[in-house]
Amino acid sequence: MRIIRKNFILILVFVLAAVTSASFGAEDVEAITTPSEDSILSFVVPGRIAELLVKEGDKVKKGQVLVKLDDSVEQVQLAALKEQAENTIEIQAAQSTLNLKKIILQRKKEAYERSGAATKLEVEEATLDAEIQEMALEQKKFENRQNERKYRQLKAQIDQMRLLSPISGVVENIVLEPGEAAQRDSKVIRVVKIDPLWIEVYVPVTDARTMKVGQPVTVKFPGPGLPEKEGKIIHKAAVADAASDTLRMRVEVPNKEGRFAGEHVSVSF
Repeated sequence: MRIIRKNFILILVFVLAAVTSASFGAEDVEAITTPSEDSILSFVVPGRIAELLVKEGDKVKKGQVLVKLDDSVEQVQLAALKEQAENTIEIQAAQSTLNLKKIILQRKKEAYERSGAATKLEVEEATLDAEIQEMALEQKKFENRQNERKYRQLKAQIDQMRLLSPISGVVENIVLEPGEAAQRDSKVIRVVKIDPLWIEVYVPVTDARTMKVGQPVTVKFPGPGLPEKEGKIIHKAAVADAASDTLRMRVEVPNKEGRFAGEHVSVSF
């Protein structure tokens, strides 16, 4: 009777160990792959699509120009403002006039102090002329700075008429074609990054407590003859879902061969 009871206890221990192992994640968790980055681009200013520099499926680099609005009118205005901003002739002329008036003032002072050939009134008038011309010079410099500011402002507006890729990835979808009107904040083009892929996995809270960021995982892709891939946990949520008693984990897996996102996979921790 004691032997039977002892054997029963041993069996019970093995069963509990097996259940604990299964609950820790021995079974695969089903999930779906997603792009690691996904950007839907739009213009902040309305306009007409003038150039589409990529097509769907193209690989693009971060900062690459993808789409341009028609900026022909703005470019003409920009060229005019650039000439005004770079033109310093009026400043040079005002500076030369100021230099001359300072020379006249100095001579008036010397004539007044040494020989009395100039009157005090003439010195005061020459001083006032120099001060007025100095203010005129500052006004020309101010106008030039204003022209430079207008040039930079228009250039910034023209920059907003181009869509640059915020990531290195693949053009997934193009909504508008050349000649069509783009409204403010309307969707124009979508760029995704699929290397690496991300997988959002929800695991029981009891298992999640022992999991750590950086922990390796195994990802199984569908299809015959496909090897398992090793990924890793890159994010562990701070708030659990009380309804399902699960915690969200984000898994990252390399994708050099370019498998598309949206596949059903299984993840083993």
